Amino acid sequence: MNINELNDTIKKKISEGIIIDEIFIEDKTYLHLKHKNFEKNKYHIKITIKSKELSAMSKIESTKKIYQILNLELKNYIHSIQITLK
Repeated sequence: MNINELNDTIKKKISEGIIIDEIFIEDKTYLHLKHKNFEKNKYHIKITIKSKELSAMSKIESTKKIYQILNLELKNYIHSIQITLK
């Protein structure tokens, strides 16, 4: 899966699982290029989400929900993930 396909998948899955106002995804893979555990087809993703649903939850609950939704992608395509809630 390339980064554009991953971004589309993330947006689709989060939008289907959570009521969101906005979602923005950044590829931060360049931050991991020199790490010894770097894998070519795994990405570092930063996700910024504006969502009243997530804002009503604790940070831990909202993060767990996102991790549950992106379980497959986290196992197979994401090396590192940053989540920012607005």
